[in-house]
Amino acid sequence: MTLLDMIPSLQPAMLPRLSPAIWPRGTEYDGAGRITLGGVALTDIADRFGTPTYVLDEAEIRARCRAYRKTFPQARVYYAGKALMIRAVADWVIAEGLSIDVCSGGELEVALSAGVDPKRLIMHGAGRSCDELTAAVRAGAGRIVLDSLTDIALLAASPSRPQPVLLRLSPGIDVHGHPAVRTGVLDQKFGFPIGSETAAEAVRRVLARPDLELVGLHCHLGSQIHDPDHYGEAIRRLVGEMAWIRREHHHLLTELDLGGGHAVAYRPGDAELNLTELADIVEDALDAACARHRFPRPAIAMEPGRAVVARAGVTVYRVMSIKQIAGGTTYVTVDGGMNDNLRVALYGAQYEPVVANRRPHGPWMTATVAGRYCESGDVLARDVRLPADLHPGDVLAVPCTGAYHHSLSASYNCVGRPPVVAVRDGCARELVRRETTADLLARDIGR
Repeated sequence: MTLLDMIPSLQPAMLPRLSPAIWPRGTEYDGAGRITLGGVALTDIADRFGTPTYVLDEAEIRARCRAYRKTFPQARVYYAGKALMIRAVADWVIAEGLSIDVCSGGELEVALSAGVDPKRLIMHGAGRSCDELTAAVRAGAGRIVLDSLTDIALLAASPSRPQPVLLRLSPGIDVHGHPAVRTGVLDQKFGFPIGSETAAEAVRRVLARPDLELVGLHCHLGSQIHDPDHYGEAIRRLVGEMAWIRREHHHLLTELDLGGGHAVAYRPGDAELNLTELADIVEDALDAACARHRFPRPAIAMEPGRAVVARAGVTVYRVMSIKQIAGGTTYVTVDGGMNDNLRVALYGAQYEPVVANRRPHGPWMTATVAGRYCESGDVLARDVRLPADLHPGDVLAVPCTGAYHHSLSASYNCVGRPPVVAVRDGCARELVRRETTADLLARDIGR
C-alpha cells in the first residue's frame, strides 16, 4: 500500500505536473487521475474512437487566434494551412478574424469548401502547376505569391482578371535551425535572392504585365524562430528593396509579408517566440527602415501556423508491448509511430509523452517510445521518463502534436491514417474519420 492509498487527499498534489508550456491551457487531471482535455478524458476518446487519434482543443486554437489579433491589430494575419488544413480549423480561424495561407490546389479547395471568402486567401509555394495557379485566380484569391519566373509565365495563361501578387525574396538571413527548415538563406529553393539579377528581372516582368498587380514583397525565414530580431532584420532589408523598386520603376509597394516560423515549445524549457516582443521589434524596425529610406510605411502581414495549432493538439496511443534489452534500452512500443508523427524521423523532433489513463506513482524508468512500423528510425520519443509499472493497454498521450502531424501523415505498411477529434466544453466530435483498409483498396485499381 502506498502513501497515496493511505491518504487519498494527497493524490491531487502528488499527480505529475502537466506543463502549461506544452499542454492546452484547459488540460487537467480528473478525480480518477485521468488526463482531460476540453473537459473530456483522453481515455474516453481512446475507447470511443480508437488509437492512435489526434485530439484538438478548439478553445485553445481560438484563443491563440485572438492573441494574434490583439497583439497585431493592424496586420493581416494569415493562418498557414500547411500546419493543419481541415475544414473545421478553417472555420475556427476565420471566425476569429484570421485569413488563410494555402500552398496547393488541395489546400485551396479545402478552404473554399469551408466557405472561406477567397479574398481572405493567399497562395504561395514552390512548384505550383498552371492548373493550381489558374484555380486560385478563378476563385478570386486575394493574393498570390510569385516564387519563380515560371510562376509569372504560368499566370499569363490564367484568366485575365487583374491579380494582386507579391514577390517572394530570400533576405539572406540564417536563423540557424535545422537545414530542412532554413528558408531565409540565399541558396535554397524558395523565392528570389534579394538584390539578385533574377529578382530584378522578376520585378520587371511583373510590372510589364497589365494583368498582374505587384502590391508587395514576401519572405519566410524558416521555422521554430524564437529570436524576434530576425524579423526586424528582414524588415530592414526588405524595406530597402521596396525603396529600390520605387526609385528604379516609380512603383510603390504597399504590403510586406513576413511569413511565419514562430517557435513553440515541444518540451518544458524549450524556447518559443514571444508575441509582444515580436510586435515591439516589428514596430521599431518599420519606423527605422521607413525613416532611413523615406518610404511610406507598408501594411504588415504574417503567417503563423504551428504557433496557432501545435499546442492545441494531443495524440493518444495504446501501449502494445514493453521490451527490455539486456544491458540496453527499454522499448515501449505503441500502436502508432512515424505514420502519424513523421517529425521525429524528419527533423529529430523531441516530445514528452505521459500516461493518460491513470495517475502514475511509485518508481520510474527511462524508456524509448517506439512506433509499430518496419523502420528502425520509427521512434516517437527517446530516453523519456515513464512509470516503471507501465503495461500493455495503458494510454499514452503526446502533447503539442497539432501541427504537421495530420498534414504529414501516411499509410505506410497499409495502416490507415488516424482520425482527428475536436473537444470543447465536455464534448468530443470527429472532424476527420479514420482511414480504413477499404479506403486504401478503393485507390488500388490495378487488377
